[in-house]
Amino acid sequence: MKHACFFIALWLLCITSLRAQSSVESSMPRIIKSGNNFQFIVDNKPFLILGGELGNSSASSSTYMKTIWPKLKAMHLNTVFAPVYWELMEPTEGNFDFTLVDDLIINARLNNMKLALLWFGTWKNSMSCYVPAWVKLNSQKFPRIEDRSGSKHEILNPLSKNNLEADKHAYVRLLQHLKDIDSKNHTVIMMQVENEIGMLPDARNHDEIANKTFEAAIPEKLSTYLKSNSTTLLPEIDSVWKANGSQTAGNWSKVFGQSLAADEIFMAWQFATFVNEIATAGKKVYNLPVYLNAALNKKGAKPGEYPSAGPLPHVMDIWKAGAPSVDILAPDFYNPDFKYWCDLYTRLPNPLFTPEIRFEQGVDAKAFFAFGNYNCLSFSPFSIESTNTPAKEPIGRAYEILQQLTPLITKYQPRAAVKGFLIDKASTVQQVTLGNYILTATHDYKLGWSPEAKNEIWPEAGVIIIEVSPNEYYVAGTGTVITFEPVDKTRKAGFLSIDEGSFIKDKWVEQRRMNGDQDHQGRHVRIPVNEYSIQHVIMYTY
Repeated sequence: MKHACFFIALWLLCITSLRAQSSVESSMPRIIKSGNNFQFIVDNKPFLILGGELGNSSASSSTYMKTIWPKLKAMHLNTVFAPVYWELMEPTEGNFDFTLVDDLIINARLNNMKLALLWFGTWKNSMSCYVPAWVKLNSQKFPRIEDRSGSKHEILNPLSKNNLEADKHAYVRLLQHLKDIDSKNHTVIMMQVENEIGMLPDARNHDEIANKTFEAAIPEKLSTYLKSNSTTLLPEIDSVWKANGSQTAGNWSKVFGQSLAADEIFMAWQFATFVNEIATAGKKVYNLPVYLNAALNKKGAKPGEYPSAGPLPHVMDIWKAGAPSVDILAPDFYNPDFKYWCDLYTRLPNPLFTPEIRFEQGVDAKAFFAFGNYNCLSFSPFSIESTNTPAKEPIGRAYEILQQLTPLITKYQPRAAVKGFLIDKASTVQQVTLGNYILTATHDYKLGWSPEAKNEIWPEAGVIIIEVSPNEYYVAGTGTVITFEPVDKTRKAGFLSIDEGSFIKDKWVEQRRMNGDQDHQGRHVRIPVNEYSIQHVIMYTY
């Protein structure tokens, strides 16, 4: 009888444990995909990251961070992108100090924010500057890459098993610690594995192991990907592969040719499989979503002249094949042509995720556009704590509005009922069909009402538009004028009402009726430059 009771108790304990584990897993932050739509689920509901990334050294001191948290709160952030430094976390081999991580989590909770942690491990902006001293001082055990001349550089070699195992061991310990202290709260919602990986000053590593690997057959995993995706490969990889006969067996030169492009593809595979092993090991311990960011190349630059072989648009197929445990490949925006790069990153089943963008004029307009025009999950200016006037920052005013709109955006994005515009002085008239109407967007200064319209440079304007029923829209942003025209050309459009207001606890509260001069006697919806608002628009036709 005692034995029976013991086994029943043990069985009940196991069932309780499994249910608890199942509950933790089902509530974990995660990315879900339905058709072409992605959503980031946090605390079991769709979540848009209105973020900011800290400067590289800010999170290295808990004392220094005390002055930063009030700034972040004043700018209405809901997520902070914060580095975790391998050199400080494992100062001596096998001995870990999680004090800085714990302080980030405690303060994020106090300020009602989430965290995305950036693992500054083997690589940061190509270089291996954040590896611990015990790695730096033992280059025989932890080898560097070599260029064509045989010169070594401060970039750890991704083909080294020792380099991989040291990084993986530290990363897994970090994920275990997060599971131990945060699995009930989910303060940390995402991980970035490494940072802006890239090969310099050549397109690939040229040490003895790399040269032998380059002459060996391409991995079967890559061969299978090429076969399975032969009709959907992105043009950059497809053109290189087809130029060499679309072969799926042979060494790297045979399959991809002898060129800088082939060198970069080879190196992308080495980086991708290295990162994938780390990400996979971390997810087995604590299954947080993982993204990886890229330092964008300049147009016309050759591989080796920029940090090559990272998760860049032209090698995304290689990264998708080699690193399936990385959920999102993401651009860091310091280049012009914001839309150009967004378009490139959303060609494959890959949502727009902006973890880092230059903190400059116009970033507020880009935020409205990104969430409106793309299946965007995250927006985050870099070194966001550098401002001395956080309460006045345009990005904070944009975030305040986007935070109110998040339930509508996440509800209507899957229905393709959310659109956006990004407009500057050089922009031509932009149009989109949304529901029963053709919407035309122009810059506010094109009206000629403002004295600043004569300026040579106009501030960027951005808008997000949500159709909630056939004749009902919410328009939000800054610096834009929107007109409506029926799809049915036999009819004309009129504004039944335009009301400016706010969402307070998810309930729409009207503040003023926008008629007369505010809508130009029923001609358009207008949000002037340097103003930010949400306007509820109800249309009719006659």
